[in-house]
Amino acid sequence: MHYEQQYLDLLKRVWETGDERRDRTGVGTRSLFGAQMRFDLSGNRIPLLTTKRVAWKTAARELFWFLSGSTNIRPLVADKVHIWTDWPLDKYRRATGEDIDRDAFEARILADDSFAIEWGELGPVYGKQWVDWPNYEAADIPGLYKPGPGINQIALLVESLRNNPASRRHIFTGWNVAELEGMSLPPCHMTYQYHVSDGKLSGMLWQRSCDLGLGFAFNVFSASLLIAMLAQQCDLEPGELIWSGGDVHVYLNHQHLVDEQLARTPEGEPKLRLLRKPPSIFDYTIEDIEVSDYAPQAHIAAPVAV
Repeated sequence: MHYEQQYLDLLKRVWETGDERRDRTGVGTRSLFGAQMRFDLSGNRIPLLTTKRVAWKTAARELFWFLSGSTNIRPLVADKVHIWTDWPLDKYRRATGEDIDRDAFEARILADDSFAIEWGELGPVYGKQWVDWPNYEAADIPGLYKPGPGINQIALLVESLRNNPASRRHIFTGWNVAELEGMSLPPCHMTYQYHVSDGKLSGMLWQRSCDLGLGFAFNVFSASLLIAMLAQQCDLEPGELIWSGGDVHVYLNHQHLVDEQLARTPEGEPKLRLLRKPPSIFDYTIEDIEVSDYAPQAHIAAPVAV
């Protein structure tokens, strides 16, 4: 069976049997709770969806942005990545009443430092938690604490994989309860765990909320790419990605996407190669990634619910 069939089967099941719910965005979804898929990453395999075109370079650039610790859309916009712009744009429109379009908003983000600082910031989202988790130290006054150096979960993960591969604590998470309210969007792909066996690195991603029509394709590629990068840095081979979803849903305004995608047959076996080994997990660039044997069917446009 083609690796993508498990995704198509889940998409069909959610759309046909999911509980119809009103959600935070007001759009509404059909939703199931609890799903799992497994993807073999050995032999340079990469689980890119073939029944529609996935902008894998955009997903990769987003991953590098997470690893940089940035929480501002400016670096993404400079790379022509627009997937996070809707949240600050919506906030700006609500606050000012200005009916500005995305292109004009992004142009101001790039051109104006103060505007980018004020309106391009997303709060302490993924990257902040991944590489600069807030830490506190005892202050001179008893009972009080002061901010200390942040915790770099990713650096600690690499060190742990290298020096204690049998550990059951190869984990990082973005779900910082104390800072959720300050985030434009709390982490959907929230907790990652890794396992080393027989020279191979496998990873499990727990995703509390999954937009199956749009977000999943990016999430599964990004998680697989991260396994490949970690494996290379730790002199291991990629093993398997286990993806687990909590609230797995399809938006009600995505029926055309569901119908079109389910009418297509998956085919092909894309491959991923890392073209060099950078000095650290934080030094990869888009030029280091090569995807081959990827011949997807046409893109299917669908709106993002903000």
